[in-house]
Amino acid sequence: MSSPSDAVATAEFLAEVERVRASGVLGRATQLARLFEFLVGCRAAGRVPKELEVAVDCFERRTDVDVAQDATVRVTAHKLRRRLEEFYRDAGQPARLNIPRGEYRLAMQSPQVATSSRGWRRLLPATGRERVAATVVVAALLGMALSLGIALHVPRAAREFADVGRSQLWAPLLDDDLPIQVVLGDYYIFGERDASGRVTRLVRDFNVNSRHELEHGFIGEPDLAARYADLNLGYLPTSSAQALREVLPVVMASGKPVMLTLASELDPATLKTTHVVYLGYLSALGMLQDMVFTVSRYSIGGSYDELIDSVTGEIRTSEAGGPHTADTRYSDYAYVAALRGPGGHTHLIIAGTRDVGLMQAAEVAADQRRLHELAQRVQGKGPFEALYEVQGVDGINVDARLLEANLAIPAP
Repeated sequence: MSSPSDAVATAEFLAEVERVRASGVLGRATQLARLFEFLVGCRAAGRVPKELEVAVDCFERRTDVDVAQDATVRVTAHKLRRRLEEFYRDAGQPARLNIPRGEYRLAMQSPQVATSSRGWRRLLPATGRERVAATVVVAALLGMALSLGIALHVPRAAREFADVGRSQLWAPLLDDDLPIQVVLGDYYIFGERDASGRVTRLVRDFNVNSRHELEHGFIGEPDLAARYADLNLGYLPTSSAQALREVLPVVMASGKPVMLTLASELDPATLKTTHVVYLGYLSALGMLQDMVFTVSRYSIGGSYDELIDSVTGEIRTSEAGGPHTADTRYSDYAYVAALRGPGGHTHLIIAGTRDVGLMQAAEVAADQRRLHELAQRVQGKGPFEALYEVQGVDGINVDARLLEANLAIPAP
């Protein structure tokens, strides 16, 4: 039997639902309205559906639908979340109805909670993995403040940032009103339980790059679902801080809105609503991997330290993962590309096979002279990619050579 407080909460929820319906903000007979009504019904029934249930019961997909490939539910939920946020923002009021990230349910906040949390929500990371990313960003910003505190007093610094922003690499991102999403390539880590249910081992699997992929991989396999656990953990390469330190001044100087997320937390809808700037290993691209290698002349080899050139057949292998003495030189590879994604927006990929490759790629992307050299090598205008061979010593990129720079292959 429900309590009086439960009845009041239900009445407040239904009143807020009617307010959203009456506003017309969701349109009529649209996917947004369809999902909204479905989630209202789920709340009334006291259940929180999984993505597969939403796909089948709300959007009438087949029961064997591959939700990893069909992003209808994720994209629509993202749009509905944004539409609700816009509805309350336009009304000048704190949000009451929202869709918590990672879930498919309508949540109701009290006015007091919504008001007190509104000012912090844009500043605090949402997940444990995003808190790791925030730590890296803070470190990068501190280093950037120290290194740029003097330089920014010199007028030439501002001109250099402007010149970099006008380059063939950056101009397609900075010449419009779309926000920029900086994506850090992280390795998703999950746990393996022993017979007693305790997590005794951490696992990194290149086929599992997010919590969604972990959960989806175990649908219909209860034994595996009981064996593995999402620990909300991730790993960022140490070179991520250096890469951010190089690239952030260029992005921030544009004056555009800038957001930060991890590759394992990236929402597919982001590719259609923002410009993405990816910083990380080529092996950590996650959902961006298909977008990149569909148009690239390169593909990743079985070891993820290998790059296979589809034009020449040459296999280039990074030596950065092998054992080295402190003064031994080894080769790595840096990859810089401006590619078109869904919706025709340009996204930047600033990556390496390992740390010194990533550091070199970031330095190229933020250096006017190197970008000018790159533009001279690319024959024509439009999306392009470039590959550098990098010489590393004791974790430092000491030398680099531009191997190839070409227009990207149009997607079929």
